[in-house]
Amino acid sequence: MSNPSPVSPVVLDVWCELQCPDCHTALTDLAALRARYGDRLDVRLRHFPLEKHRHAYDAAQAAEEAFQQGNGWAYVEAVLGRTAELGERGQPLLLDVARELGLDVEEFDTALIDGRHLLIVDADQAEGRAIKVTGTPTYEIGGQLLDGSKDQSGLRARIEEIADRLLAAQG
Repeated sequence: MSNPSPVSPVVLDVWCELQCPDCHTALTDLAALRARYGDRLDVRLRHFPLEKHRHAYDAAQAAEEAFQQGNGWAYVEAVLGRTAELGERGQPLLLDVARELGLDVEEFDTALIDGRHLLIVDADQAEGRAIKVTGTPTYEIGGQLLDGSKDQSGLRARIEEIADRLLAAQG
């Protein structure tokens, strides 16, 4: 008799921009969702840098480098906690955060110069546009798009409702 296949986690894509104060506010909801669901919910950062924030594109690339170095979410949360400072300082702040987290700062600097993460950022942004993401944060779960760029109230409850339904359907 074979073991039943493990339940695959429900995927929550979070279309985010690291210079966006609203995305910083969304961290509270993301922490609560992680605490409630643990491994049953796969929270994936998707990049959607907005043109109005001139350092958002570099920040998205830096976040990818942080994920590459194994500390992506801590990096994302640290940068989102300093959106105003990112707006003022740009790349030096991105490197400072990497240094504070004990990441390889030289590798960060090189990644921002050589553009090794551009394809990921561009692909995320293109996919976001294709599914009609217009602002950040926007969530996609179970084929439903939930826009938090104008108002985030009630979004966590809606995400939980969808996640619960999807998990229940798995058995």
